[in-house]
Amino acid sequence: MSTPSTLEVILIVATALLSAGLITFIALFVAARRQLSSARRELELMRTEGSGRRRRRGVGPMAVKTVLKTADAVLNRGLGAVQNSIDQLAGWAQVERPDLARLTPGGDVVLVFSDIEGSTRLNAALGDKAWVKLLERHDDLVHTHVARHGGHVVKSQGDGFMIAFAEPRDAVLFGTDVQRALEANPQRWQDIRIRIGVHMGTSVRRGDDLFGLDVATAARVADQADGGEILVSAPVRDAVSDLADVHWGPPRDVELKGVPGVHTLHPVLAG
Repeated sequence: MSTPSTLEVILIVATALLSAGLITFIALFVAARRQLSSARRELELMRTEGSGRRRRRGVGPMAVKTVLKTADAVLNRGLGAVQNSIDQLAGWAQVERPDLARLTPGGDVVLVFSDIEGSTRLNAALGDKAWVKLLERHDDLVHTHVARHGGHVVKSQGDGFMIAFAEPRDAVLFGTDVQRALEANPQRWQDIRIRIGVHMGTSVRRGDDLFGLDVATAARVADQADGGEILVSAPVRDAVSDLADVHWGPPRDVELKGVPGVHTLHPVLAG
């Protein structure tokens, strides 16, 4: 029997890898279809039976919407379409239109988005049990400093937060306090690095088109931030230009996905 050539060996290995990848995709595809079908049945029951029906514990309209969107993303656009925490929070806000006017009665709102850089990789490295404990400490840290600076957690999703402040100075000081706490004891925090983006909106009225644009801008500002960085939009920078003990890095001009124009973002130096 002749020995396979190098090219034949490469072809055999490549075929095996492609087969394994195809099997994995089919398994995920089937699981996603089942999840989608189940979620659609639950949603239909909610619609037909009305509010008088007692729902199963832990299942509600938003949970169903989240499952539907995730399953549809896998089915229609592949695994790369599954969104990070900031994108999920921004999408939720666009659909649900939370009443930010109630939280910030002055008429304007400062929106903050944050998440942990490389959270999927860190979860895999730590294991689920340690990761959950770290997330609990992270959540406590964020909630503590949000309360200290008079903000409101609009919603949290995984390792991400959407937060509203009435004043830009409070939002910036919230960010610097969080980053300083992490830098003060990196071992306790497993060297996690949080990305924070801050943008000041011009309107918080429900149904106002500016609501959606402000949410998208704030989320994209956070997307531009590196781990350990606080980025603020130009309106926020202008509003806190005289804030003591806050220093600034070199500004950078960027394009924000889904937001027209070029935008100048300003790094806040927390140290």
